[in-house]
Amino acid sequence: MANHVDDGDGTDYTQITYRVADRIATITLNRPEARNGYTVTMADELTDALTRADHDHDVRVVVLTANGRDFCVGADLSQGGFDFDADTGPDAAWQEPAGRVSRRMFASNKPIIAALHGAAIGGGITITLAADYRLAATDARFGFVFVRRGIYPEGASAWFLPRLVGMGRALDWMVSGRVFGADEALAAGLVHSVHEPDALLDSAYTLAAELVSTTAPVSVAVTRQLLYRMSAVDSPIPVHALDSRLIGSVPNNPDAVEGVLSFLQKRPPNFTLRVPDDLPDFLPWVRKDDA
Repeated sequence: MANHVDDGDGTDYTQITYRVADRIATITLNRPEARNGYTVTMADELTDALTRADHDHDVRVVVLTANGRDFCVGADLSQGGFDFDADTGPDAAWQEPAGRVSRRMFASNKPIIAALHGAAIGGGITITLAADYRLAATDARFGFVFVRRGIYPEGASAWFLPRLVGMGRALDWMVSGRVFGADEALAAGLVHSVHEPDALLDSAYTLAAELVSTTAPVSVAVTRQLLYRMSAVDSPIPVHALDSRLIGSVPNNPDAVEGVLSFLQKRPPNFTLRVPDDLPDFLPWVRKDDA
């Protein structure tokens, strides 16, 4: 087992760590001796940490990383099986562990940057598909290896992956279960950039700091969810209807005023609206799946 970690404010995690600095929450997988093998405990701790970051007004961006030589090698099978006893009946409320994280990430109001190094296999990659950015080290290796283990894709990856890389590439990776490198991931659009291993985390923090200093939190939250929830509707008409309400609210939006003034005055913006408190109350998803 990983060493017990207390993040110092009364919340104990055993398989991840959590800290906040410079308005960036860093969530770190912390089972290096097990190559960060994915467990139900890790899933639930990640879900809790993501929820916590989403509701912390001091957090603007989340960076997801890992201790050790691998990001995550997928489900921990060291005991010869899976560490859950699922109720899979037609009325069961049980949620598989990777999807617990990807659902919460999908519903996030804060941008999430995943910094991936070493092996990111199975659940080790599916839990990051709902992140806004995936940065990879040159030594990163990826694999949707489920068919090679006789199991099935999880983490809602059959929904996320084709949207990121197209159906043809998703079929190739998932049906073959083959492992591939950072260059192929970059060319397909699975990752946004590739870095030398010792520069990966610094690159993630540089990106996070730029988002903190230049973007408005409510605008980011709304834009992120517009893309996820409205891009797949069968007509632009409902999207335009929601856009019209959003743009119509701009004259009464202090962040919009500040955005224009800071641009004209050539100075950094000071956005004051906060999430989730100041999200427009007419957004159709606001009172729905808070994951």
